[in-house]
Amino acid sequence: MKRTSIFLVLFFLSITAFAQDLSLYKKDEFVTNGDTLKYRILYPENFDASKQYPVILFLHGRGESGNDNQKQLANGGKLFLNENFRNSNEVITIFPQCSQDSYWANVEIETVSNKRFFTFVKGGKPTKAMDLLVQFTDQFFKNTFVDPNRIYVGGLSMGGMGTFEILRRKPKTFAAAFAICGGDNPANTKKYKHVPLWIFHGGLDDVVTPQFSYGIYRERKKLGNEAKFTLYLKANHNSWDSAFAEPELLPWLLSNKK
Repeated sequence: MKRTSIFLVLFFLSITAFAQDLSLYKKDEFVTNGDTLKYRILYPENFDASKQYPVILFLHGRGESGNDNQKQLANGGKLFLNENFRNSNEVITIFPQCSQDSYWANVEIETVSNKRFFTFVKGGKPTKAMDLLVQFTDQFFKNTFVDPNRIYVGGLSMGGMGTFEILRRKPKTFAAAFAICGGDNPANTKKYKHVPLWIFHGGLDDVVTPQFSYGIYRERKKLGNEAKFTLYLKANHNSWDSAFAEPELLPWLLSNKK
């Protein structure tokens, strides 16, 4: 077999294996008052409904919005399929999908000359997507197999913004959180000042300025409950690649309890 043919075979085998891995995330949806929130959920191996498990809620970025109940797994989905992680941790992981016509965070966005500018509001009503997400979590976290003291949230870009948003809307729910290349109005930080938080951003991010993350870190420091802050000096907007490669990210997250 020619080298090119071998390469193509290996390539398609890798694509198939990845798809099979992602299929471990079961498709489901939450419907209320005619609105639907689609999500994928990964249960631990040998799931036992009579036991209690930690839950990680992961919020995707804008590029994964839609209604296919698939794209939201593109960045981060494989992180929780890592064999060592799966063998060492019994965790339920949920990837909800934001619809294309909504946004996780209550933020004003204006585009000028193909450049997006974000204005994070203080308070305000939740977006349709966030309202659905809050209603879904209110219901799902009541399941007896959910450990109420070990519920976590994290996300990237729009999902990083959504992480801060849901933290302030449900400040007593989460034991810890992480946010990658996101942002919030620093005035909202006092709502979740007690939640252990790890913030990541790329120093060269030209989509969402790292100043947003630094503003939250600085405000938390002023409030006397400093967050962890990792700045990747040479990373652009896709700083999630570096964050996902942090060996201590998931151990740190799961070490926190309410």
